[in-house]
Amino acid sequence: MTKNKRVLIVSASAGTGHLRAGAALEKAFTADPRVGEVVHEDALKYTNKLFREFYSGLYTKMVRNAPTLLGYFYRTSDEPWKNEAVRLQIDRLNTRALVKFIREFDPHITVCTHFMPAGIISHLIQKEALDAHLSIVVTDMDCHALWLSRLFHRYFVAIEETKVHLETLGLPGERITVSGIPIDSVFSDPIDRRATLARYGLNPEKLTVLLSAGALGVSPAEIIVERLKEQLRRDVQVIVVCGRDEALRERIKESVGNDGHRFCILGFTDKMHELMRISDLFIGKPGGLTTSEALACGLPMAIIQPIPGQEERNSDHLLEEGAAIKCNELTTLPYKINKLLDDPVRLAAMRQRATIIGRPHAARTVVETLLDDNLPPTVIDAAQREAMAQVASPEKTT
Repeated sequence: MTKNKRVLIVSASAGTGHLRAGAALEKAFTADPRVGEVVHEDALKYTNKLFREFYSGLYTKMVRNAPTLLGYFYRTSDEPWKNEAVRLQIDRLNTRALVKFIREFDPHITVCTHFMPAGIISHLIQKEALDAHLSIVVTDMDCHALWLSRLFHRYFVAIEETKVHLETLGLPGERITVSGIPIDSVFSDPIDRRATLARYGLNPEKLTVLLSAGALGVSPAEIIVERLKEQLRRDVQVIVVCGRDEALRERIKESVGNDGHRFCILGFTDKMHELMRISDLFIGKPGGLTTSEALACGLPMAIIQPIPGQEERNSDHLLEEGAAIKCNELTTLPYKINKLLDDPVRLAAMRQRATIIGRPHAARTVVETLLDDNLPPTVIDAAQREAMAQVASPEKTT
């Protein structure tokens, strides 16, 4: 492609991962001299309050209050093109301001880190209302059926297995790139581990565990800290990241009391890359971006309470690859962590596996692929969609 390309990255604030992936891509595109202008937008900013609540607010509420129901919807909707016509029509009716913005910006390259704007842009290109290249960046290890688009130029997926899945459904393999999930380039930057530990008041000679309370406020961090305080070995130190929940931070600081020397309690931080680099084990949920960041840092994970659906599938892949352990009951979390940390050979093997499967340069892979990409669009017609549905759910076609 020639220089001075206009690049539009469109995310959606349904959770935090889509926006973080978009921000990583914005940074990578901006650093490339072949790009003239880069804009990263949250698609939901251009919709009405009710529609935003449906996409973003409802998701957050279900994560907090009805995760089992969320998992049910995830499974039952994971069928190619199921209810597609109704969903896309609702999206189009509520995104007219987004369409106006896209057409006025008139990008050469569009990159979507959420399926909703991908459907809007696909429709515009198909109706010849936009002349642009559409790529879709899947932000979990698996690719749910909602990410399928009638028209696209290229998919970027996290792992080879997901590419095989899409190829088996009928998508052309030459249009699917196994890039990993885009993360900020700082996660691949080297750091002085001993100096960084000292800056946080931590002992470079001790094992360090990093606990994330989670961006959506659904982590049982207080319970975990209490159990770790009582049962974790005394030569282990724990970093607890509470995010923007200052009340949670104060409660945990009060809870650790005299054991404060073993616990480093933090609020919101933009230094997760440092914290992951200095840690030996991460305790948290396996969201797509968090997982990719940890793997980029060679950091094994102790998975707790994955959200049913995409996080459960991310968890399966991590366990299969030997880069994580999973705790099904919080009552046994200290036992499982003690057992792992007491086995340095196993812990080192998990770190090695995390490093091997990590893709810290995924954002750069996306940028370089797209700036060299001259593929014409491909359209999935009605016959192909029917065939894809049969491959995905053969029992429903008999």
